Amino acid sequence: MILKQFYLPCLAHASYLIGDEASATAAVVDPQRDTDQYVAFAAEQGLKIRHVFLTHFHADFLAGHLELRDRAGATIYLGASAKASYAFTPLRDGESVEFGCVRLKILETPGHTPESISILVYDLDAGDARPHAVLTGDTLFIGDVGRPDLRAALGWSAVQLGGMLFDSLHSKLLKLPDESLVYPAHGAGSLCGKALSKETVSTLGEQRRVNYALQPMSKEAFIQVVTADQPEAPAYFTYDAVLNSQERSTLEQALAREMNPLTLDSLLGLQATGAQILDTRDLAEFGTAHLAGSINIGLGGQYATWAGTLLDRNRPIVIIADPGREQESAVRLGRIGFDHVAGYLENGLKSLEARLDLMRVTTRLSPEFAAERLSANDAPVLIDVRTQREREQKHIEGSVSLPLNRLCENAHSLPKDRPLLMYCAGGYRSSIAASLLESCGFGPVSEIAGGFAAWEAAKLPVRSAQS
Repeated sequence: MILKQFYLPCLAHASYLIGDEASATAAVVDPQRDTDQYVAFAAEQGLKIRHVFLTHFHADFLAGHLELRDRAGATIYLGASAKASYAFTPLRDGESVEFGCVRLKILETPGHTPESISILVYDLDAGDARPHAVLTGDTLFIGDVGRPDLRAALGWSAVQLGGMLFDSLHSKLLKLPDESLVYPAHGAGSLCGKALSKETVSTLGEQRRVNYALQPMSKEAFIQVVTADQPEAPAYFTYDAVLNSQERSTLEQALAREMNPLTLDSLLGLQATGAQILDTRDLAEFGTAHLAGSINIGLGGQYATWAGTLLDRNRPIVIIADPGREQESAVRLGRIGFDHVAGYLENGLKSLEARLDLMRVTTRLSPEFAAERLSANDAPVLIDVRTQREREQKHIEGSVSLPLNRLCENAHSLPKDRPLLMYCAGGYRSSIAASLLESCGFGPVSEIAGGFAAWEAAKLPVRSAQS
């Protein structure tokens, strides 16, 4: 038996291929939408992907089940409670899919979502008494459990799903042997929980000991604990959850529509009619020179998550990227179902060399110079775009809290007759924030280079929860 984990750091997403060499058969669980890696690995191992499972309708990414169906001829499997517009095989509690020495047995584990399943993986060559591993989807994470509050827009309350989650954990997963390996669908950085570990595999025994949500408590206490202090979910989460249940274009079909090289005049025409100009270059390059009105969400950070949080699904997107990275920019948008890319600027920023009137610069101040500016009579308004939780730990005295995920809707509270100075933890989010405010007509807008980390490293004063 082959059990291979694939991990996508930018979405903190884990997917799996389970293969049997004797029957040359493989199953993929919770695939990302760009499926080349699964096909390539299967080919290297002499396997054919015949099965694809979704543990639930994921909210934070668009899964690649339709891609593997069309590309490899794989059968799609969902939990029996799922409803989808494409053909799938429903699996009830206790039902199995077997190929060669592999048995994949279903546990219905609703809670994170009503249709959630976990998958017991048996290596039959080693016996069928105990599972080798359990693929828990978003029901059980390393260090956490799946949040039960993401289906409110679809009619399910956090209390309803929280009660289901408690029952699934205690009547199903915690009944498994301690040595069972636990493979979840997400790790640290995912917004599907609040305390996920950086580890991507554990054992059930270890989780029984250290996972806060698995400690002895009543169902009522459990619901209260797991629903408290959850990070705010981006609006695209409900969109992706619904889209994962629908027939739609594959990523290959979407990219065939989207990879259109555009002249500068074509881009400007689209911008004038409401297109969003997305610059995916590094924040330092963007700060040095960029197209007026463009928004910087760099490929080097949580690009897809922030794009899904801040960009409008109903307006076309035009990409400005380092030459050669245009398709990567579009693929990573496609991973969250943002298939409304109208094209990309041919030759990147070089296309603007003859139009310096369209170029803008975002000044990035050293922490020391920023401190000087803040003490001057004409000091800029200092804006902290980190989360409230980060701010409560430490922040720069006198700063205004406007978390990035709510910046656009709260920008009206900012003055347009004073300079603005942005900071975040390290600079990635402040570059996004500065570009958003500039595109809304604010200016001049600058950033603290290196963010709060650089400010602290320079030993400049901070206000902490203890002070």
